[in-house]
Amino acid sequence: MMRLNLLPWREMRRREQDRQLLTIAIGAWLLMGVIVFYAHVHVSTLIENQGKRNEFLNKEIAKLEEEIKEITDLKKQRQDLLARMNVIYQLQRDRTRVVRTFDELVRKLPQGVYLTSMKNTGTSIVLNGAAQSNARVSALMRNLAASEWFADPELDVVQVRQRGADRVSEFTLRVKQSFKQDGG
Repeated sequence: MMRLNLLPWREMRRREQDRQLLTIAIGAWLLMGVIVFYAHVHVSTLIENQGKRNEFLNKEIAKLEEEIKEITDLKKQRQDLLARMNVIYQLQRDRTRVVRTFDELVRKLPQGVYLTSMKNTGTSIVLNGAAQSNARVSALMRNLAASEWFADPELDVVQVRQRGADRVSEFTLRVKQSFKQDGG
């Protein structure tokens, strides 16, 4: 009988398979290394690009914030100018109001009534004066109530006093100014 020795052949085959496995493993490790390196480079590039985009966006945001600040300043200046224009308009409108107030008072003052003082308190006027009788004070109040420049006359005080041979009614009267729109 013949005996064949198959051990070296199998051992050589096993060595060849081990070498092939080692070659495949080294190739896989190298391929994985290349893939990891490429992924690292790619991710680094993405991060760098995103950093550049973020920097650009931050610059644009800063520009927009500056523009918003300028717009806010312009709005404030506009409001200030509108307030000034309103004051100028009020002054323009009110400059003839004093003249018209005095003119209307003179027109509505009945004969026998004399004013001693007049005080403007914003939207109302306090009148102090003397009249020949209480009826003249009442006539003054009716005239002021009928005026288009005055409204709601209220008598605060009326006192009858003796001045020499005459009796006079000293009064304090409040009347609201009724502001009419006028062209002046």
